Amino acid sequence: MHDKVALVYTDQYGRYDFGPDHPLRPLRLKLTYDLMEKLNLLSHKRLEIKEPIEATQEQIERAHDPEYVEVVKKLSANPGDRIIQPYLYGLGPGDNPIFRGMYEASALVCGASIVAADLVWKNDDIIIGFNPAGGLHHAQKKRASGFCIFNDIAVAIHHLKHLKKDIKIAYLDIDCHHGDGVQWLFYDDPNVLTVSFHESGKFLFPGTGHTNEVGEGPGKGFSLNFPLLPGTNNRMLVKLFRYCVPRILDAYSPDLLFTQLGVDMHFNDPLTQMGASISAYKNIAQTLYTCSHDYCNNKWVAVGGGGYLMTVVPRAWSVFLARMLDVELRNELPNDWIEQVKKEVPNEDTPYLLWDHDDKSEVELLSHPEITKKMIDYNKELKNLCDNEYLPNISQK
Repeated sequence: MHDKVALVYTDQYGRYDFGPDHPLRPLRLKLTYDLMEKLNLLSHKRLEIKEPIEATQEQIERAHDPEYVEVVKKLSANPGDRIIQPYLYGLGPGDNPIFRGMYEASALVCGASIVAADLVWKNDDIIIGFNPAGGLHHAQKKRASGFCIFNDIAVAIHHLKHLKKDIKIAYLDIDCHHGDGVQWLFYDDPNVLTVSFHESGKFLFPGTGHTNEVGEGPGKGFSLNFPLLPGTNNRMLVKLFRYCVPRILDAYSPDLLFTQLGVDMHFNDPLTQMGASISAYKNIAQTLYTCSHDYCNNKWVAVGGGGYLMTVVPRAWSVFLARMLDVELRNELPNDWIEQVKKEVPNEDTPYLLWDHDDKSEVELLSHPEITKKMIDYNKELKNLCDNEYLPNISQK
């Protein structure tokens, strides 16, 4: 068996917890693991479940400023530390509240992404590593941002670069929010291609990810952004994705594919305004699976990301894991998981299907033909940009 999939998981992920009223709830991961188990994915003969270990301070400091890492460490041990001004580092009330043990919790997420990357890079028989707790793509070199204290993705990419100096990595981010932290941390590096599909920064945090952010210095041309209009539906998203992504990966031909699988483009997500549904993720999973095989040496590291509906995240990530394992699932949910969701997430509509369709967005677009036309034209522009600017820049080098 030379095509194993590693899932990096521990119930200790629950320690990364900003409190009961914060949108990033640890429950997402527990419900995801439970659903994967009830769909019999975790007992699959090709799946290996691996425990993560905390990243070392040295590993974290390859991506983050040592002074910032020390600040996180101090506030983690003593959240009431009066000597530090946490707001200078993006910490405090709001998106990134300080909590006791946050250094260890963040280091564990970083360590899990390192384990996923290590397993894929060092083992010929493991072709995919998935850390659903990862994907904290907003954290910057010297500050926390957007629910992200440390950037586990950048830490794992630096770890791979440490193992092989000239490794070429394609980083692809499908979170509804722009993958700004990863983009800026590798903005001048031609060996890390960053590609982000997201809701346009004109409408959504963090306000970046415009098409003119293309990299700088030697990295110029190696930062590719696809800002999407609010309400973009499955058909448009999948069409654009299937058109651009294989061409980009073929042109760049990386040693490894690293994807951030945020699933907050869902039409009901409370923090975003997109029109996709889980069936879009089913299509995207297939494209990524094929691309990792065809253009990325059959090496794929995947991490989680956003998604703020407790009933959507587990279903979408289970669909991804099923695709990774070549399992065809039926479009139904196990009854005991449905009951669990009714109990644990009473405030959300109970789902009965594994993947939903985007009827809601379809209906909205049908009733507004002028918006539909605008979107189709806009996506055509993005395709042209991909063909005429993005691809020539990464192919010739």
